[in-house]
Amino acid sequence: MSWVIDLAALTMNDVAQVGGKNASLGELLGNLAEAGVQVPGGFATTADAFRAHLAQNGLDQRIKARLAGLDIDDIQALQTAGREVRAWIEEAALPEELEMMVREHYATLGPDAPVAVRSSATAEDLPEASFAGQQETFLNVRGIDEVLSALRKVFASLYNDRAIAYREHNGFAHDEVALSAGVQRMVRSDVGCSGVIFTLDTETGFRDAVFITGAWGLGETVVQGAVNPDEYQVYKPGLRAGKHAIIGRTLGSKAIRMVLTEGGGTRIEDTPDELQSRFCLSDEQVHTLGRYAIAIEEHYGRPMDIEWAEDGETGELMIVQARPETVESRVEVGVSETYRLAPHDRTPLATGRAIGGRIGSGVIRVVDSPNAMHTVQQGDILVADMTDPDWEPIMKRASAIVTDRGGRTCHAAIIAREMGIPAVVGCGNATEVLTDGIDATVSCAEGDDGHVYEGRIPFEVQRTGAADLPPLPVKLMLNVANPGRAYTFSRLPHAGIGLARLEFIINSHIGIHPLALLDYPNVPYEVKSEIASRIAGFDSPVEFFVRRLSEGIGTLAAAFAPEPVIVRLSDFKSNEYAHLIGGRAYEPEEENPMLGFRGASRYLADSFRPAFSLECRALKRVREDMGLDNVQVMVPFVRTLDEARGVLAVLEEEGLKRGENGLKVVMMCEIPSNALLADQFLDLFDGFSIGSNDLTQLTLGLDRDSGLVADAFDERDEAVKALLSMAIRAARRKGRYVGICGQGPSDHMDLAEWLVAEGIESMSLNPDSLIPTWERIAEKLERG
Repeated sequence: MSWVIDLAALTMNDVAQVGGKNASLGELLGNLAEAGVQVPGGFATTADAFRAHLAQNGLDQRIKARLAGLDIDDIQALQTAGREVRAWIEEAALPEELEMMVREHYATLGPDAPVAVRSSATAEDLPEASFAGQQETFLNVRGIDEVLSALRKVFASLYNDRAIAYREHNGFAHDEVALSAGVQRMVRSDVGCSGVIFTLDTETGFRDAVFITGAWGLGETVVQGAVNPDEYQVYKPGLRAGKHAIIGRTLGSKAIRMVLTEGGGTRIEDTPDELQSRFCLSDEQVHTLGRYAIAIEEHYGRPMDIEWAEDGETGELMIVQARPETVESRVEVGVSETYRLAPHDRTPLATGRAIGGRIGSGVIRVVDSPNAMHTVQQGDILVADMTDPDWEPIMKRASAIVTDRGGRTCHAAIIAREMGIPAVVGCGNATEVLTDGIDATVSCAEGDDGHVYEGRIPFEVQRTGAADLPPLPVKLMLNVANPGRAYTFSRLPHAGIGLARLEFIINSHIGIHPLALLDYPNVPYEVKSEIASRIAGFDSPVEFFVRRLSEGIGTLAAAFAPEPVIVRLSDFKSNEYAHLIGGRAYEPEEENPMLGFRGASRYLADSFRPAFSLECRALKRVREDMGLDNVQVMVPFVRTLDEARGVLAVLEEEGLKRGENGLKVVMMCEIPSNALLADQFLDLFDGFSIGSNDLTQLTLGLDRDSGLVADAFDERDEAVKALLSMAIRAARRKGRYVGICGQGPSDHMDLAEWLVAEGIESMSLNPDSLIPTWERIAEKLERG
């Protein structure tokens, strides 16, 4: 076999000679062009070429002898040995025949063509182990002399400190791993953008999502975690159906970018302000990358980790690497592991992007460079500006990792997932605000945001397998408010979402009063700049609200599809709406907001109708544009039949007509009038979801938030049960849906048992109480 092969001539059958990375590029070039996937051309040296280089003058034997008996935990000894071996390899001239072949292939790319020279180890990128990033990459290499020099450096990089340690740690013999150098035409992403794609959600292993990150300039800043990139979630079934499939996006700061220099090589520069405040990809480009990702995953038959680049001169989107995803694809299917912090009142010291869903505690160690890694002991929390592969030998000692910079596909995030420890990345100021030597807790179990708290806060881990649970005569659904936890919660056994609170999504994903967005920029000066900052990257304030809300709902619906997701229209009280940015200018001051301007009466009010229209637009986008028609609409706090008819009429005007395109509209049964007139209300709606909290307080005439009368609050009171029974029996009689989404069945097993006997169709529970409630109901039924 030749020592140099054109990339287009390679397939996955050539892994032994050119490594997984180069073989994969050949596989893509030869098999996915019809799917529109574009890959830059080039050539690769073979493992035989590498071995021939090392066989000169017995260099391979010298290396073997130098590394024999090396203690990789002795950082200084590891660094000394690695430095010596690399120098030997770089100083040795390439075999004459190999140099001639490289010259011939490089000439076919054009005179002094700019190329990337990357490593591809022969054991690299196999499903069992991740060697990704362990060897060197050289970008914007121009001219044959520089290419030959880069080849020797790539060969030498097989003996980087991190690579030596990784092989020892994973049981790979050094002389059994060879290196192939891939020489690939450069994509002009220095004047475009680039990033990483995973064909599953990297935090949970959710298979129906494509996760895309991107930033301006060359992709190394994203891979290394030097920038906080833009992030996109794409729903695969929606993409296959030709629907708008973006179900989530986050604008990253993208503070720096890597660009090419005129004479070769690269440099880092500040990203212009106008680019920092823009998403680097259009919706059309996100969909194109999503289609590429699906095609690549389907070809390989496994989840993939892909690097992409946009040529800023031509607008073409190119795939520059594709390898098997090696962590979340090994997650045990059907088993849920949930971490929970004990209740506490501590304010986070630092906050960033949560990696995984775990919790860890230990001693904070703020480290400014790999040279100070000896200060980190087993079980410490590593805090750094960012990490790269040079940090890996010491990262394995950490109980958690915290960085100033980086996104969910950065180096620190990848290594943390591989090691099964929590990481909080992109904090911005962690190295400044976290004090070296203090005890701390790192929590990634609270949604998209990860937090670092002072002290060691107790936590528990709940591990449950769906196969362990017996069938029940009632459906158990989930109450889910945070889209950031949707994929995790969807791994629990469930019959869908019985209560998705729209106001929680508005609070966490938007944070601005909708009327302030409609009036922008004519809003008070003190909130104008804050609103401007939040809506950056979106075409208009209204588009910001509709997109953010629809993507939050869409994430919930995608995670639980095809099961129903019942979305309750916003049920903020006036005092709660007032706490949103700009809210005080639009909300009345009420003596008792619990019984005031809320629910159906708010939607029908002229003062709020424009804001309610935005909610409807978001729901319509989810069901029609995204194709997530498992979303149902639930109307809260409907006092009268006239209000019920009025809200249904408004929904119809907004394109959400009950029964059209399979839309079901249910209502909260939470006011005594709803149960007393159940038959009439059920003539208008598709069913009831009983809100036992409000129903109990309004039946017993008490304020559930008042400690003075809290002892009297009990959903099992005979008066409450009489109304519950009326509502359930009316629904069963009319063939309508009836469920309950209050906390009562979780708190009181006798109430749950009674509800089942009454004929309740479903109970919607908080995720942490689902399994215990399931087990207790099953145990009660078994005893008879």
